[in-house]
Formats: sequence, C-alpha cells, structure tokens
Amino acid sequence: MSKRLFLLLSLVLWLPAAPAWADEYADTIKIFRNAGQSAGFFKTAYGYAVFPTIAKGGVGVGAAYGTGRVYERGRHVGNTSMTQVSLGLQLGGQAYRQIIFFEDEEAFRRFTSGNFEFGAEASAVAITLGASAKATSTGTSAGASASQRDATTAGKYHRGMAVFTVAKGGLMYEAVVAGQKFSYEKLK
Repeated sequence: MSKRLFLLLSLVLWLPAAPAWADEYADTIKIFRNAGQSAGFFKTAYGYAVFPTIAKGGVGVGAAYGTGRVYERGRHVGNTSMTQVSLGLQLGGQAYRQIIFFEDEEAFRRFTSGNFEFGAEASAVAITLGASAKATSTGTSAGASASQRDATTAGKYHRGMAVFTVAKGGLMYEAVVAGQKFSYEKLK
C-alpha cells in the first residue's frame, strides 16, 4: 500500500471520530449536571476543570493520566492535564470521570497558576461502583458513585475546591499513597 493511500485511509477513518472527541467534554459536563449533589455546584461555582477520562492502572507501582478543560464562568479558558504516580499494594485498572469545582476566583487562580497538586489518596473501584476517600492538601473528603446519575460526595468546598468522580469501568484493588498533579495551559 502506498504512503498516500495509507494517509488518505487513515484520515477518512479518523474524521468521523473527531466530533465524538469534541463531544466528550459536553457529555461529561452533562453527566455531572444531572448527577445528584454535583448538579448544585454548577449554579454557584466560579469555574471548574472537567476530565472526561482519567485512566489509572498498576501492579505494585501505579500511574494515572487524563486531560481536561478548565472553565471560568462557563467559558472554556484553558486546558489541563493530570498525572499521578503511586506506590503500594495495588492491582488492576480503572477509568473514571472527574470534575473539580472552584468556589471563587482565588481557588480558580490557585489551580491555574501553573502546577497544582492534591495530596494523598486511597480509592477502590469495582466496575460501575466507585468509592474514594482523600486526605489532601485541601482537606479530606469521601465519595461514591453507583452510576453516572449518582455522583456524590461527603464533603463540601474546602479551601475553595470540591472534587467529584464517576466510575466509567474497571476493577482495581489498591491501598496506596498518591497525589494528583495538574498542569494548566491558558488558551491563546
């Protein structure tokens, strides 16, 4: 097969998927807008960062990664990525959606100032049921999601931030200490 034919075929196969990628952010926001307690945060939050998919896996040593968008007053103003490395007893993989709400401009500026980091985290996810407990630099919180319509959290804003997750799937057992690190790039 010639290089031109291969490139043309690749482009034709890739184009139908492009709109689906763009819609993943709108779809994820819609899930959190319709999901239990997270829905109310949209009314009062100064902004939020949304991650349609964070993939996480590990065998002894684990890692997680996801890309997202940052919104200020409902307007897309930048992009973010999340990385996590963990050490400890863990096995498996999972995928989940995550949203971080910023209560006010100060919390938003802290997150978008460059590199931001949450502290220690422990979580367990089984197919469609997710549960988590966090001891972070922003305080402690816990949450669970039984389905995409039921994102919940036991916490409120702490130091201006609130985090919700909805399990997409996977099975992972872990008892780890890990931190989520975020980078931010403002739209030009």
